[in-house]
Amino acid sequence: MQLILKKYKSIVFDCDGVVLDSNVVKTEAYFRTAKNLGATDAQAQALVDYHVKLGGISRYHKFEWYLREVLQQPVTDVVIQALLDEFARELEVGLMECPIAEGLPALREATPGVNWMILSGGDQQEIRTLFAKRNLSHFFNGGLFGSPDNKDTVLAREKSNGNLQLPALFIGDSKYDFEAATRAGLDFVFLSDWTEVADWKDYCKAHGIQVRNSISNLMD
Repeated sequence: MQLILKKYKSIVFDCDGVVLDSNVVKTEAYFRTAKNLGATDAQAQALVDYHVKLGGISRYHKFEWYLREVLQQPVTDVVIQALLDEFARELEVGLMECPIAEGLPALREATPGVNWMILSGGDQQEIRTLFAKRNLSHFFNGGLFGSPDNKDTVLAREKSNGNLQLPALFIGDSKYDFEAATRAGLDFVFLSDWTEVADWKDYCKAHGIQVRNSISNLMD
């Protein structure tokens, strides 16, 4: 079924696995972060598995879970910050080098009056710095948003302040992206090429979700 992109007032893009081929970069960064701070391979892999299972969820939540459930340590601001800082260091190089989705400029030209925004599970300031360095910020006239606020919170806030106007489309690659879009009243399309959702075919079929391979296929 063809997507009628011009009917939307707003388009919301997830970042990792949608605009950037960065899912594997983040997965590897979680493993190295845990190892660098003293984890066993099994503990580091448990964090990775949880990250993949909860695609699109904030790293703050994932590290809290890791401390509480895997390391069975108290969750303190100091320890969380140490994990966040190490993770940011591990991510920086990979995010600067990972591929950008083909077709982004063409899609922007095809939707000139549409408000574009990024909604990531990643750190908001990190996303804004990265997109400025990689010359991507200008595409997203509606802003770049991320954690510590979760996607439900950002969608509700941007709807209430008038920045996110309906009808709107959410382009994502995770189950949480679909769930957040549905709760906020946005249409949704799932991009499959870079997703880490193992059962995405069954999930999308069960929920009647439109699927495209990548951004370059959205106008097919």
